[in-house]
Order: sequence, then C-alpha cells, then structure tokens
Amino acid sequence: QVQLVESGGGLVQAGGSLRLSCAASGRIFSINAMGWYRQAPGNQRELVATISRDGSTDYADSVKGRFTISRDNAKKMQYLQMNDLKPEDTGVYYCNMKVRRNWRDPQDDSWGQGTQVTVSS
Repeated sequence: QVQLVESGGGLVQAGGSLRLSCAASGRIFSINAMGWYRQAPGNQRELVATISRDGSTDYADSVKGRFTISRDNAKKMQYLQMNDLKPEDTGVYYCNMKVRRNWRDPQDDSWGQGTQVTVSS
C-alpha cells in the first residue's frame, strides 16, 4: 500500500499565494514522475504540472509563470508553489506519483485524496 497525503489548500484572495505539499508513505521502492492535477466543479480532472525524477518540469499553459512544482526525493515529497492565484484556479488539487513498490514491479499510479483550493475575486 502507498499513501499520498496532500496539505496546504485553503481560501485565498485573487493575487495571493498558496503552497501545496504531498507526502508519500508505505511500501515504496522508487518514485518516478510526480505531478499535480486539479478538478473544478463540472469539469474533468486536468494536468497542472509534472516533474520527472531528474527534475525536468512541465506546466499547463494556464499556470506557466505562476506555479512552480518541485520535489524532494529523499523525503518522498512534492510541492506546488502557486503565486498570483486567479478565481479560475479554484478546484480540488490532487497529487500523483508513479510508484514502484518492488524492483520487479512496474510503476503504478498513486493518488492523494485531494485538497481544496478556493480563490475569491
């Protein structure tokens, strides 16, 4: 079993900042790519940002220049620094990690329970 726990969501005014964290625990051999996704009411879950094991990053066009994804491999954690937040950033944010539980196993998708981010105008 692998557990991902997010924290750091909340209510913020437009233009404000939040920092999300995601911690992994359980039976983990290695973690490859990590990422953040979000889902607004009535919308599908969408990719926000990803980071590879060696630190290469990719962002949705809507958050480029405002959000920064990072990771700490030793602590099995990832972060999402969100600056200049906009009302359209509102949604439930989920962390994702591509986890191998054993050297013989392929990687699996692991998901957190989600954390609510609400940006007021």
